[in-house]
Amino acid sequence: MQDFLLEFEQVYYTYTGAKKTALNGFTLRIPTGKKCALIGQNGCGKTTFFLLANGLYKPQAGRIIWQGKSIEYHRKSLIQLRQKIGLIFQDPEQQLVASTVEEDISYGLCNLGLPELEIKARVEQALEEFDLVELAQTPVHHMSLGQKKRVSIADVMVLQPHLLLLDEPTAYLDNLHSRNLMVTLKKIHTSGTTILMASHDLDLIYRWADLVFVMDEGRLILEGTPKHVFDQRELIESLQLEVPLIHDMLSTLEGNDEATLEKLKQQVYAAFRI
Repeated sequence: MQDFLLEFEQVYYTYTGAKKTALNGFTLRIPTGKKCALIGQNGCGKTTFFLLANGLYKPQAGRIIWQGKSIEYHRKSLIQLRQKIGLIFQDPEQQLVASTVEEDISYGLCNLGLPELEIKARVEQALEEFDLVELAQTPVHHMSLGQKKRVSIADVMVLQPHLLLLDEPTAYLDNLHSRNLMVTLKKIHTSGTTILMASHDLDLIYRWADLVFVMDEGRLILEGTPKHVFDQRELIESLQLEVPLIHDMLSTLEGNDEATLEKLKQQVYAAFRI
């Protein structure tokens, strides 16, 4: 039986004054332990989904279920929820709140009222894990965008969430910083954290994700493995999305024996440097 961390059941949400519903009977289930991706055109509802998942917004209809129980919208429950569901915004400037890197990482732990020794130990561990030790006393406004992204992830991971949500994590990053970020996410996933990433980089999604969700006009319209999803070429192109080049290249290799196919796959992945 499949174990699901987070479930949306027929969720509706409309912003005040908006003529269009942001989420329109949205239903989605995130399985435990998977690397999941969320794709769709701008305005399809991805960011609204993230804000509802983290308890920042409350659905106007439908249910959101976390680890088998409906989310409760009172202060204590929401604080606990946001420890377990970490959200990384597209722009790290939206998350950095303190003067220095060390202070920023400790901010969430201090708000939880944890003992000082525990806060110190967890901050030191996060600085080490995210290669931020030498930047610990650096003012956050002096850092590069790639460094700020690392700090924003450390801010969330120091709370030890079960699910990490990332909204366009490679936005604004060059190829080097994007690759470094993906290495970081691999470590996070290996440590046991389930990940859901929204991204327009479909070649990256194809290589990285175990499961892909496709949204359009506030609804989930397709889900499956990257290969299954992008095999639906007519549907994908009707949504003004592109079939990743890497998918087409790998499709031409089918029919080779398994060992040869795997070798060719690795060569294709290396060519895309992802």
